[in-house]
Amino acid sequence: MTVVPKKALGQHFLVDENLLGVIGRLAALDPGDVVLEVGPGLGVLTRYLSDRVALVHAVELDRSLEPGLAAALAGRDNVELVFGDALRVDLASLRPAPRKLVANLPYNIATPLIVESLVGANALELWCVMVQREVAERLFAQPSTKAYGAVSVLVRLTARRTGFHPVSRTVFRPPPNVDSALVAFRRIEAPRNLLDVRVVVEGAFSHRRKTLANALQLAGVADRSRAVDALRAIGRSADIRAEALEPSDFVVLTDALVDR
Repeated sequence: MTVVPKKALGQHFLVDENLLGVIGRLAALDPGDVVLEVGPGLGVLTRYLSDRVALVHAVELDRSLEPGLAAALAGRDNVELVFGDALRVDLASLRPAPRKLVANLPYNIATPLIVESLVGANALELWCVMVQREVAERLFAQPSTKAYGAVSVLVRLTARRTGFHPVSRTVFRPPPNVDSALVAFRRIEAPRNLLDVRVVVEGAFSHRRKTLANALQLAGVADRSRAVDALRAIGRSADIRAEALEPSDFVVLTDALVDR
């Protein structure tokens, strides 16, 4: 059966099995692991994972892939196929709970899925994901760089990077028009006010050409005078821009805004 990748779903199927060993190493796979895979595609990575871990929860949006996946995974009773939108699946409801997310993520959901899985309630401890190279670099970008943004702040507040591996376009079918990379990271203790911090961070970067205080006002997070007072309270200039702040600065800024 010939499977035609759907561009609208960001499908670029992993077909080169030589990369699987790198994924296994970065994911630190263990026989007792319960793994979440999003976008199993043709089942190449799914088979590799099922041979090495206790259980794989494989979430796939595209129902047309079901016959091919069923054939590729025949006889593997440690793979649970879930058809649905990974952004809508309640990860906390999966049993047993997955503690690792290992996936060749569809391009169109990679960033929101990573953020939601880090910020939301679930048991995930380690991520090893294939994403666009640009996305991989954005996740742990440093302040005052072009790549630094809301995603960088939220990821760095909740995880530390443990691995990075550039990936050739030729390992996919069809080959994408952009470079890709494997990036691995582990959860760290998040700030107690993370949900409030997220609101402030996303508002702060919603208007990158504006000062942070103006951006927060435009985003409806706080009026400008309140934002200016909070910035001064943490020793920052009233005209500073969001990209100049470290992730930890947003934590104290959020507290200062609450106190205003």
